[in-house]
Amino acid sequence: MDSDSNQTGRLSATDRLVGQIRLLISDRGLGLGDPLPTERELGEQFQAGRNTVREALQVLRAYGMIESRPKIGAVIAGGQGEALRRLFAFHNDISPGSFRDLQGFRKILEIGVCDHLIVHGQEADFDRLDALNDRILAADSVEASARADFAFHEALIALADNRTTLATWQMLGTVIEHLMRVGKSSRMVNAQTHAAHAEIVAALRARDRIAYTYLMSRHLDYGLRFVAPDTWPTTVPATASTAVPTTAPAVGPNPVPLSEPLTPEG
Repeated sequence: MDSDSNQTGRLSATDRLVGQIRLLISDRGLGLGDPLPTERELGEQFQAGRNTVREALQVLRAYGMIESRPKIGAVIAGGQGEALRRLFAFHNDISPGSFRDLQGFRKILEIGVCDHLIVHGQEADFDRLDALNDRILAADSVEASARADFAFHEALIALADNRTTLATWQMLGTVIEHLMRVGKSSRMVNAQTHAAHAEIVAALRARDRIAYTYLMSRHLDYGLRFVAPDTWPTTVPATASTAVPTTAPAVGPNPVPLSEPLTPEG
C-alpha cells in the first residue's frame, strides 16, 4: 500500500510536492518544452509515493504548467491562460457570475493602482496611454479591437511598477482578452471605448482620485449589459438613501453624463 494512503495526509503531501516541483522548475531554469524528471525520479528525489507524484503532476497539468508528450513525458507548458479560460467557462459565451468575478478582480487591480499613478505618473506616461488608446479607433475587426483594448489596460497596470501586479494581470490575459472579444462581438463600440479611456487618462492627468475611481468602475461595470441584458435595469430608482448623481465627478470643465454609453468589455 502507498505510504500516502491516508486521504488527509495524501492531500497535504500532494500540495507540498507541487510546491517542490515548482521550485525545481525555477531552480533549474526550465522553460517551455523542457522535460521534467520522470515520475520515478521525482519520487526518489522528494521521497514521495507514486500516487502522490501522479496527483501532484495532475494539479500542475490542471493549471496549464505542464503537459504530457508521447515518448517524452511531462514537459513545461505555456497553457496557464488557457487553463484559466476553461476554468471560467469562457467558451462561446460568458455567464453574469463569471463576468462579475473577473471584473471585480480587475477593479481591485485597476482601481488599486490609482494612488501610485497619480503620485508617480508622468506626462510622458499619460501620453503613451493616449497613443495606445488611439489604436482602438483604427481597429477594423473584433480581434484587433480587443488587442488594442487589452494593450491599453495592460499599460495602465504596468505604470504601477509592481512586477507581481503585472504578472497577475498577464496570467489572466487570455481570459480578459476573451471577455473583451465577447463584448465586442455583441457590439463594436470603438468610439465609446476610446472616449471612456480618454476620460480615465484625463482624470490621471488632473490627479483626480475620485474621478478616476468612478470612471474606471463604471467602465468595467458596463459590460454586464451585453452579458446579461435582461438583468440590467433600464432605470435606477433614486431614494433618499440611494440617490444617483446625474454626472460623473468633473474632470476639467466637462462633467461626464451618466447616460453616455461606454465600452461593453472594459
